[in-house]
Amino acid sequence: MAEIKPYTIAIDDERINDLKLRLSLTKFPDELDGAGWDMGVPLADMKRLTKHWQEKHDWRKAEAELNTLPQFTTEIQCDGFEPLSIHFIHVRSGVAGAIPLLFIHGWPGHVQEVYKIIGPLTSGGGEEEEEGAAPAFDVVAPSLPNFGFSAAPRERGFALEQYAETLHKLMQRLGYAQYVTQGGDWGCHISRTMSILYPGSCVATHLNMDSADAPSFLSHPFLALEYALRPASARERRGVARTKWFEAEGRGYNLLQSTRPQTLGYGLADSPAALLAWVYEKLRDWTDGYAWTDDEVCSWVSVYWFSAAGPAASARIYYEMRHNSSGRPGKIDRARLRGWVPGVKIGYSHFPADLVVLPSTWVRTLGEVVFEKDHESGGHFAAWERPQELVADVREMFGKGGGAFGVVKGATGYPA
Repeated sequence: MAEIKPYTIAIDDERINDLKLRLSLTKFPDELDGAGWDMGVPLADMKRLTKHWQEKHDWRKAEAELNTLPQFTTEIQCDGFEPLSIHFIHVRSGVAGAIPLLFIHGWPGHVQEVYKIIGPLTSGGGEEEEEGAAPAFDVVAPSLPNFGFSAAPRERGFALEQYAETLHKLMQRLGYAQYVTQGGDWGCHISRTMSILYPGSCVATHLNMDSADAPSFLSHPFLALEYALRPASARERRGVARTKWFEAEGRGYNLLQSTRPQTLGYGLADSPAALLAWVYEKLRDWTDGYAWTDDEVCSWVSVYWFSAAGPAASARIYYEMRHNSSGRPGKIDRARLRGWVPGVKIGYSHFPADLVVLPSTWVRTLGEVVFEKDHESGGHFAAWERPQELVADVREMFGKGGGAFGVVKGATGYPA
C-alpha cells in the first residue's frame, strides 16, 4: 500500500518573485466608455487587484493560514493510468462514532473552500456548540487531480470515472469502507459518479448545486404531475431568471474549457493577470453579494498560480467530461448523471443565486431525496459564502431524526 505522507505547502521564493515580476509587467487592454460587468471584469478592478497582488498581498501569511489544517499526500493509481500524488486535508473528529465525509471542491474553487466548515463539522457541536448536540464528521478534503497541490495525469481520457475512482480509493486507503460526500459544482458531478460506481461505499451525498432534467410522465408521472400543477416557490421563480441569465450570458468559460482548454492554457500559464481576470469574474458573478476582500481574491487565485500542475490543468476536466475519450466500460455521461440512482440517499441545499436553480421536482428524479432546504440567499460557493447554513443542513440531514441518520454502518455521528 502506498505511503501517506504529511505535507506542508511551501512555495519557494523564486516562484513568488517570478509572480511579482510578471504582475509588474502586466499590459492592460483599453475599455469602452461606460463598460460594465456585462462586458467582463472592469479595468479599474483589474488594475486595483493586480497592484494589490503585486505590492500588498502576503503569500507567506496566506500559506501559513492554509497550513493550519493537517495535510497529506499519497499516490493513487486509476486503472489504465500512471499513479498520481494526491494532496488532501484530513481532520478526524474526537467523537468515536464520527461519520466519514468527503468534501469535493469544484472549479474555480479548490480545497480552501472547506476551511470555514471543517471545524464545525468535526466538532459535533450544535446551535450553542455543545458537544454531542449535533453529529460529528471525520472530514477528508482532497485537491482534485489537476488542481491545487495534487498532480495531473499525463494521458488523455481522465474523465469523471477516474476522478471518482481516485477519491474512492483515497477513502478506502484511509480506512473508510463507507462514507458520505458533500459538494457543489464538480463536487456534485463527482459525487453522482461515485454513487453510480460505488453505491455500497458512497452511501449518501449532500449537494449544493442543482443538476437534473424535468420529470416526464413516462419515467416519473407523479413528479411530472406535481411540477405541472404546483405553483413555483419564491426560490424557484427567482431561479428561472438566474438560470436564463447563466445560459445566455455566463457559459462562455464552459464552452471554451470544454472544447479548447489548451488554447486557453497559454494565457493562464503565462499571465497571472489573465488568470486573475478569468477566476475573479466567476468569484464575483457566482456569489450572492459576497464581499470579497482583495486579499481573499489574491489568495484564492494564488493557489491556482502555485498549483502543482499549473493553472491551465484545471480546465481539462471540462473537456474530458464533454468528450469522455477514455472509451472504457462504465462511461459516465450526462444522461447517466441525471438518471435515477437507487440505494444512495440524497440531500439538497438550494441557494437562489447558484448558476442553475431548478424546481424541487426535478432533483427528486435523481434518487431517494431525504433532505431539502431552500435558502433565501447564497450562491455557488456555499461552503465559503454561507458556511453556517451549509453546516446546519449537513447536520440536519445526518443527525438524529434526519433522513440519512445512521446511513454509514457503525458511524452515527454521536458517541456510542
